[in-house]
This record gives sequence, C-alpha cells and structure tokens, in this order.
Amino acid sequence: MALIKCDFYSDALGLSTSMHVILPQQTHNQIGMENVTGSGLHPTLYLLHGMSDDDSIWLRRTSIERYVASLGIAVVMPQVHRSFYTDMAEGGQYWTFISEELPKLARSFFPLSPKREDNFVAGLSMGGYGAFKLALRKPDQYAAAASLSGALDMAAHLNNDVPSALRQAELLRIFGPQFAGSENDLIHLLQESKHNPASRPLLYQCCGTEDFLYEDNQTFRKACAETDFKLTYEEEPGEHEWGYWDMKIQNVLKWLPLSKRD
Repeated sequence: MALIKCDFYSDALGLSTSMHVILPQQTHNQIGMENVTGSGLHPTLYLLHGMSDDDSIWLRRTSIERYVASLGIAVVMPQVHRSFYTDMAEGGQYWTFISEELPKLARSFFPLSPKREDNFVAGLSMGGYGAFKLALRKPDQYAAAASLSGALDMAAHLNNDVPSALRQAELLRIFGPQFAGSENDLIHLLQESKHNPASRPLLYQCCGTEDFLYEDNQTFRKACAETDFKLTYEEEPGEHEWGYWDMKIQNVLKWLPLSKRD
C-alpha cells in the first residue's frame, strides 16, 4: 500500500487543509502483507473522523492500512475539524467541501473511480453522522454507507431539555437554531427518502450498548425501519472507544459490496 499525506487548498473552505490517502499497490515479496490492486481506477472508501479527531486518526488508532491491503480499494481520510460535515451557521462550508469539492479534488490527484458502485463512505461518532448524511443526501454517489457509534439524532442534542454530552452552544453555531426537519436532520432525511425514487445506498449501523450515543442509534434504527433502506444493524457490549471501532471497521470492510475486479 502507498500512504500519502496530501496538503491542498480548498476553495469551499477558503483555507489550506489536508487528507490522508491509502492507495492500493501490487507487491509480491513484502513480508507479512498481502497487497492487491486491480487494473484501472480504484474503488474508494471515504473514511470520516469524529469530533475530537483529525485526518490522521484512523491510521493512528487502527490497522486500517493492513485491513484494506487485500481488498484493492483506496481510502480517503479528510480533515473537517469539529464541523459535523455541515455548512456551518457560523463557520466554514464543510458540507460543500465534503460532498462536492473533496471527491473532485481527490479524483484529480489520484486514480479513483467516479462510479457509484465503486464509492463508499464510513465514519465514527460525528463521522457516522457525516457518512449517513452523505448517503441520504447524495444517494446517486455512494453505493453503501456505514456508521460506527454515530451521532445520529442530533435534534435531541440541540434540545435544551435533553441532557447531552455534546456542547449545545457549539452545536447551535454549527447548525443554527432551526435543525429539526432541515437538510441536516437525519431522521427527517429518512422520512423524505420514502418519496425519493432514487437508488438507496446500503446502510450499516453499529453501536455499543454502553455507548452514550446508544439512544441516538435506537432512534435512527426505528426510523429506518419505516423506509425501504436495507439496514444491517449490529450491537454488542461496548463503549465510545477505539478498541470497539478497530474491531467494527473490519466488519464494515467485509460488508462492503465490492465488485470483483481484474
């Protein structure tokens, strides 16, 4: 595998930012690694970080490079700070960046496939929210999306009557005062999807039963059951921590609908 730290300028954000990228590399005598790459452009997993992390975190806390080596896929890990992958009410245009600018830039820099069936997105916590928002708002671009311990019911965290581990004042600066029923509300997007004839990505959702976001995940799971989305759901004892996510990202990679390639 090739690992690249890519620093670049974002027009959407008006600043320089970064991403880490893993690219497939065919090797024959590398000890302890089975590396595979197909011909042509690479299938791509966009792997999103959580609220307190950055674009290096999946590499530092898991063995993601080793896990994808035999799959022949690229992994793009962008930097979005604490934005919730949102065009912020007071801040940067991170939804425009992640949904429009980043894929175009990444494909201009690296040999990545633009085909829907070759593109997937996954993330943990805040990144799980971002992954499902991309799947629900851009179903024509992603074949599958996965949320690991995702913050999936943000309306509850913005409600001052509901105790929340997330900072409500900060969330208001991100989302503004009108969240419920907006294009940032995953539950609303699920409801709207019932009227959308577009192809629906496959969804994978997991959360530990001791996680502080467990109720978020139950709310999303129940709402998803009322739609035509195909949801794979897993839960077991676990907290909001990297041992759990390192284990579950391996399940995600096995679940991805990867096409056989030459």
